[in-house]
Amino acid sequence: MTSSAIASMTGFARQQGESDHFSWVWEVKSVNGRGLELRHRLPQGFEGLEPELRRRVKEQLHRGNVNVSLTLRRLAPQSSVTVDEALLQRLAGLCDRLCQDYDVAPPRADGLLGLRGVLEIQEEAEDEEFRQEIEGLLLKDFEFALSALEQSRQDEGRRMGELLHTHLERISQGIEKAESLEAVRPEAMRERLSRLVQELLNASAGQLPEDRLAQEAALLVSKADVREELDRMKAHLSSAQDLLAEGGPVGRRLDFLCQEFNREANTLCSKSPDADLTAIGLDLKTAIDQLRELVQNME
Repeated sequence: MTSSAIASMTGFARQQGESDHFSWVWEVKSVNGRGLELRHRLPQGFEGLEPELRRRVKEQLHRGNVNVSLTLRRLAPQSSVTVDEALLQRLAGLCDRLCQDYDVAPPRADGLLGLRGVLEIQEEAEDEEFRQEIEGLLLKDFEFALSALEQSRQDEGRRMGELLHTHLERISQGIEKAESLEAVRPEAMRERLSRLVQELLNASAGQLPEDRLAQEAALLVSKADVREELDRMKAHLSSAQDLLAEGGPVGRRLDFLCQEFNREANTLCSKSPDADLTAIGLDLKTAIDQLRELVQNME
């Protein structure tokens, strides 16, 4: 995988092959997962391929639940046929007596050979050299299937990348709209602070010192100041764009940034002193949720 490629964790590949004695089909499928996990279904007698399959998957993929299936069919059985001559002679003699005693037609040769125990088909043992040859061919085609799976994940990743940029742009526009609102500007906050202090003075009627009232009013206004949240969201936005430019397996780090985005958006909504700012905060949360849904399927 190239360092600039964004990859999905979802993909599928199929690879067929055959030799003089076998035909086979590899199917490799992956879906999203927290880490990298391999599940396999191999024919009886080929379980020894599993460690090599696992090693090759780990070399090429970083995250995802990967399911590997091998279907194997023998084309030219390695077998030999033997005839139990003694049993065949006894059966032939018995048939002769039956034909004489009961005046019935003599049996055909294929009928005698079809009786249980007359013919024995024995599978020839496969030597180590033959086994290694077959396993080598199987692993070669598995490598093709794994590369096709990786390409499938990268193709899906490119489509995801376009959507990711769209959602990040929506977040960027939301931040710009929030910063442009009158309610978040310093002069508007100073005006709000002055008005709040005056209201507190009028309400307290001299019961509390003016400096204490001013401190309490300033605290209330600072709690409604969302500029810090907007600044942090801009920093997260820049980090997300850098990660997308970096490429490779950045899904975990982007998922963490989505959590941080969501935390700031929640705080912005809870602190918002303005209905328009609250509406922008809710739109940001929607864009962040859509972003995270994509990110959770990235490698």
